[in-house]
Amino acid sequence: MPLRLALFDCDGTLVDSQHAIVAAMEAGFADHGLVPPPARDVRRVVGLPLVQAVATLSPDLTAEAHEAISEAYKAAFYRNRLAGTHPEPLFDGVVAALDALEAAGFVLGIATGKSRRGLDATLAHHGLAPRFVTLQTSDRVAGKPSPDMVFAALAESGAEAADTVVIGDTSFDILMARNARVRSIGVSWGYHAGAELLAAGADLLVHEYSALPGAVTGLLVKD
Repeated sequence: MPLRLALFDCDGTLVDSQHAIVAAMEAGFADHGLVPPPARDVRRVVGLPLVQAVATLSPDLTAEAHEAISEAYKAAFYRNRLAGTHPEPLFDGVVAALDALEAAGFVLGIATGKSRRGLDATLAHHGLAPRFVTLQTSDRVAGKPSPDMVFAALAESGAEAADTVVIGDTSFDILMARNARVRSIGVSWGYHAGAELLAAGADLLVHEYSALPGAVTGLLVKD
């Protein structure tokens, strides 16, 4: 039986981090005397590499300003994590879905716009770190929608593209999968609308975690 890889996004797919992200972005802009972008705009860029997300939110600022705001964002996110003011809870059904996928013979991985430090902290908090055989972050590999995180995950896990599916909540996840020529499943509980995920090329759309194992198996497991 071939090695099959289920490659998850993190923010908006595994964890509901929108309040933590919006709060850190507001602090990053405010620290430089700037009016923070609306929360709805911040949610739209979740999944992009941080500097690219800041640049998308503030295209009139310089590259130096984008870097400075990004550093302030990271500092604010770290402070808030230590203070416990903005938790990143798992979405309902995550653990049961991971259990089911592992029972079906899948190996699990993550490809996220988070930093590796941030991802490690999130996984450790929820006790999930041992479950994932490959962790790809945009501070180590080119971020979404580049296919590079998928390619790195394939190389590290030993899976083939034909036996891999990306699971994510934004069009950036789906485009990454398309660029890497792997299958993809969009989840409707995150930061981009389901119609956008299908328009970006998602093979399937699911609306609750209980439906995910069957969707993944249906895409990749042949009779």
